[in-house]
Amino acid sequence: MTLYAALLYYPPDRYWLDPAEQHTASGYADFFESAIAAGALRGGEALYPADQAVTITVTGSKGGPVSTVPGPALQGSQTLGGFYLIEAADLDEAVGWAAQIPAAWRGTVELRPVVPMQNKVG
Repeated sequence: MTLYAALLYYPPDRYWLDPAEQHTASGYADFFESAIAAGALRGGEALYPADQAVTITVTGSKGGPVSTVPGPALQGSQTLGGFYLIEAADLDEAVGWAAQIPAAWRGTVELRPVVPMQNKVG
């Protein structure tokens, strides 16, 4: 089994927090319930809008000068709004789950395999 990060991107004018988008809540609940029941969902969270992000860089190396800039690291036509961690046997199965997330038809879902780390947190 492979763990995949499903990154949910939304148009800034149709972000999931927008009251006009509340009609999609049931679609997220349906995805959540079916993915949990199948044992495919391993985690996930929603994110506040990109205007609440802070981008941090360190010049040189550890201990170097720290710079912060308000806003997301990348500017684009869509904004990262959340993520799910999906465990699947292969990419095709992960795509099948990701296609059920409302962000897939409201914006974009980017699916990436997660690199297993030897020293996991928690």
